[in-house]
Amino acid sequence: MGAVTDRITEEIGSLRVDEIAPGLAQVAISLAESIDEPGGPTGKANAARELRAVMADLRKLAPVAVEGDSVDDIAEQRAKRRAAAREQASG
Repeated sequence: MGAVTDRITEEIGSLRVDEIAPGLAQVAISLAESIDEPGGPTGKANAARELRAVMADLRKLAPVAVEGDSVDDIAEQRAKRRAAAREQASG
């Protein structure tokens, strides 16, 4: 695999869309492979344009990632303080 194919495959894996839209994911990989292959610049430019569009669609389909943000961190710290206060109050 080439550099573009590797990156697109990684992104599709991190987006977790290969099960949601396997055909579209395969189209993206195929377009990436055509960019990595030797060929004329016009064909690569066309493939890159289409790849951008396909990846935009895949990103829209990706499930929302559940990552902690600062609000979650504050809530977690608050819950710990409350638990410690309850423990201290009970004995």
